[in-house]
Amino acid sequence: MSTPATHRPSLTDTRFRWRGVDRDGTRKHGALIAPDAGTARALLKRDNLFVVELVAQGPAPRPKTHTADVTLFTRQLSSLVRAGLPLAQALELLAQAQNSRRQGMPRIVGALARDITGGLRFSAALQRHPAQFNALYCQLVEVGEAAGALAAVLARVADDRERAAAQRAKVRAALTYPVAILLLALAITAALLVWVVPTFKQIFDGFGARLPAPTQFVLALSSGAAKWSVPAITVIFAACSAVTFLLRRSEAARIRFARLSLKMPVAGPLLATLCAARWSRALGTLLSAGTPLADAFDSLTHATGNAFFDRATVDIAARLRRGERLAAAMRAVRCFSPEIVQPVAVAEESGAIDTMLLDVASLADRQVDEKIGTLSSLCEPLVIIVLGALVGGLVIAMYLPIIQLGNVV
Repeated sequence: MSTPATHRPSLTDTRFRWRGVDRDGTRKHGALIAPDAGTARALLKRDNLFVVELVAQGPAPRPKTHTADVTLFTRQLSSLVRAGLPLAQALELLAQAQNSRRQGMPRIVGALARDITGGLRFSAALQRHPAQFNALYCQLVEVGEAAGALAAVLARVADDRERAAAQRAKVRAALTYPVAILLLALAITAALLVWVVPTFKQIFDGFGARLPAPTQFVLALSSGAAKWSVPAITVIFAACSAVTFLLRRSEAARIRFARLSLKMPVAGPLLATLCAARWSRALGTLLSAGTPLADAFDSLTHATGNAFFDRATVDIAARLRRGERLAAAMRAVRCFSPEIVQPVAVAEESGAIDTMLLDVASLADRQVDEKIGTLSSLCEPLVIIVLGALVGGLVIAMYLPIIQLGNVV
């Protein structure tokens, strides 16, 4: 296995401001990002523009891309390479065909094409863009290059990324809906306490009678909300900002937060199963591509998206170097359920770890889908109960004194 290339930046693009004339004689102007003035003029000429003035305005900012952009690029590149197109030519074609409204990916693909033309291997060129192509991606491409099966490897990577994106969307939808509804219910309740309940209080003050306990509780809650709402919101905002800053700066904090997220009552088991599925599929894919087990863990450090699992991956790699077996190391880090560890232990005896890991990942994916379905089915009654308890309880508490007064009259 070759030594990874240094992650030095390969995008030294410049922002240019240009003025020109099209073939109809219409004057036009705009901005353009290119590696040099010659390339900028060539790009404008390709668009049938005659350049009158081209002014460099300094280095361009680092390109920003989305996960979907990288997945689409991988799928398209796989198709072009499978069709027999040379890699450099395929990259140049994709750089020209990318959506011009989102310049991040075309710039990266153009840089990859220049690196390939300059004699760099594709996997080494990808390693210059770690924000878009992680270690697992680069490792698989390197294996595909060595085996002469780059198109097949790229297609497999695209399949895995599309599957992971679909799962993320399902989990996000399953967790976002109930959280959004509960937040809306809390906001409505807070608005009623701050603006509506004080109006009832003025009416109740004229009764001259003792109010029911639920009404007294709601009035006290309304008074507290009116008095402490602004300081409470300020404290919550400051706490969220501090936690966000800490998570960005401290790896220990990220690991602790990730571990707590796996222990949440409903979402925790779902996230744990999802992380285990990603980890198993990534390792199984590397092993099936021919990567040795000891080398595969160098590419798994960010495979799950969960800092606690990523830390466990480092621990597993260290235990393997000390001579432990994979199943024993997985059991020791306490991240994987027995349903995952036990098949791996059996596969170690038969020498089919890669196949078993992919089967385990498929099983875990099905479990994730089942848990998402269960969670979604529980959302509606949960939302109804919470809304009824908050809003219904508040309305009943406010009308109890009026009902009692009507009974007296």
